[in-house]
Amino acid sequence: MAPGTLADEIRLKLGDVSPAERKVARVLLAGYPSAGFETMAVLAERAAVSAPTVLRFVNRLGYRGFPDFQAALRAELDERNASPLSLYEATDYGRSKGGPGEDLSLLQRGSNVFSGAVAQTLAELPPHDLEHAIRLLSDGKRRITLAGGRFTNLFAQYLGLHLMQLRDDVRFLPDRDVERTAVFAALHRRDVLVVFDYRRYEQDKVAMAELVQAQGGKVILFTDMWLSPASTHAEVVLPSQVAAPSPYDSLVPTLAVIETVVAGVLTALGEDAHQRMRHGEDTARRMGLY
Repeated sequence: MAPGTLADEIRLKLGDVSPAERKVARVLLAGYPSAGFETMAVLAERAAVSAPTVLRFVNRLGYRGFPDFQAALRAELDERNASPLSLYEATDYGRSKGGPGEDLSLLQRGSNVFSGAVAQTLAELPPHDLEHAIRLLSDGKRRITLAGGRFTNLFAQYLGLHLMQLRDDVRFLPDRDVERTAVFAALHRRDVLVVFDYRRYEQDKVAMAELVQAQGGKVILFTDMWLSPASTHAEVVLPSQVAAPSPYDSLVPTLAVIETVVAGVLTALGEDAHQRMRHGEDTARRMGLY
């Protein structure tokens, strides 16, 4: 399983460092990851502390010095920007073909990787963010808009179709530019944008999240453990592991998070959700759909 990001390490240290070092941590988190590539002098100036304070903080994180810290950050960024092609070329995927026993090893490898990734994702999911996501999605006064990416549009649809059975005012972000512009122009503080963005991150997701935040709305972000740049503008961040037995990032753990969120919304809405489900079933039956 992938280790936590440097941002995770920094957050974990917030309660164990001095007030001056905490200033360094907050500057790094506020501008993550780009703030980590500033010189030590610039970072110290932005945090209003001394350069030795910056050095002490990165030492607390376990790095020998500031160049060591930046090297780790560069390595993390390489992972964030990895593509299926680069991962394929960096390994021996597909270069050898096994005999009859290969099928069994593949099944076992898939079982180990997927079960481990789901378990780690749910164990590391921030409880506060999960609870906040459920509150926002079960608030009937809020309008929900869902947007996905190249592959994750399927997951935006999956979550949205469940929510439509439980509550009103759920929609998908339209594809056409004119319709999409109209949606964002009409956003206000009661809107919630649910966005899916995984490595290689899509720039339009950052622009969407920034616009929603600027207009007073809330953003729920489903992303990977390296965190989409859109996380800067998100009210809720739900990260997932992406380990897979192939060079393609797995979305199996993301599906587990989605279904956990759906279960939470169903519980939060209670009898209202039950009645809406019953009404939907009756309507579909009368239309001959079921």
